[in-house]
Amino acid sequence: MRLVGSEQQPRLRSVVSYVKRGGRMTPGQQRAWERRWPSWGRAVGELPEGPIDFAAWFGRTAPVVLEIGSGMGEATSQLAAAAPEVNYVAVEVYEAGLGQLMLRAEQLGAQNLRLLHGDAVVLLTQHIAPESLSAVRVFFPDPWPKKRHHKRRLIQPEFVSLLASRLAPGATLHLATDWEDYAEQMLDVCSAEPSLRNRFDGWAPRPDFRPVTKFEQRARTEGRRSRDLIFEKRG
Repeated sequence: MRLVGSEQQPRLRSVVSYVKRGGRMTPGQQRAWERRWPSWGRAVGELPEGPIDFAAWFGRTAPVVLEIGSGMGEATSQLAAAAPEVNYVAVEVYEAGLGQLMLRAEQLGAQNLRLLHGDAVVLLTQHIAPESLSAVRVFFPDPWPKKRHHKRRLIQPEFVSLLASRLAPGATLHLATDWEDYAEQMLDVCSAEPSLRNRFDGWAPRPDFRPVTKFEQRARTEGRRSRDLIFEKRG
């Protein structure tokens, strides 16, 4: 993957923001896609050159929150519906997940949601303006639990540097995982990024606003505790 842009970019050839998954949409997901995708969705690979004009896309100027890896949308739909004052953007590679997210968002009456289908690395590098995001959220990214696969994990120094460059001063990077060794890696990587500071002394208290999903509940049942990290962009 070649990452291009008007400014010098970090080398991220070995990092992608997803694992490609198969699977077809259910009829309900397909109907939600047909209803909402024309106005709510865009494919990263088909975006015009340059940063996305989020104010034009949403029809208003508001803080932009980017969630990377929305999965099946259980948390994302609730987070967007609970914060109508923000422009909530989710990027996900799994089409059925985006279909399910649109279905959930419809049921909750959320209108402040826009979806991007594709790789977050390309999105951030080519289509997000520097210092334009009020928050980035990465909840439960693929843990790649085998040690030999750790290099495939999303939260690496180059990627965090890219994320930090897109955050406005005072904006937050919020990470969560239920894998202890990945949480430690996240803490080390983010602590080493000079443009970020930890809002807490180590782990953040679990925020009340982050929903407990079926995925997280299953992790609890299996004996894995979720950990949150919240870092802030230095001014």
